[in-house]
Amino acid sequence: MPIIKSAKKALRSSGRKKMFNLRKKDQVSKSIKTLKKLVSEKKVKDAEKLFPQVQKILDKAVKTGLLKKNTASRKKSRLSAMVTKAK
Repeated sequence: MPIIKSAKKALRSSGRKKMFNLRKKDQVSKSIKTLKKLVSEKKVKDAEKLFPQVQKILDKAVKTGLLKKNTASRKKSRLSAMVTKAK
């Protein structure tokens, strides 16, 4: 445990950031899983409606520093290809 006052504050701060990042990471993974599930179940219309929301979630994850730009771009590209192939 930290002894110095500023170290205690940093510990509290990092704990809050950790919870925020875990929630955001969970949201990203759940949205991707949902989209993949819709594609595998041949529900293309629902997948097409969900895809912009997944893109938005990935872009926000990049903006906050949770994902790197190229990682999000790669995920969006592969998901887009998956949805178009399902048509």
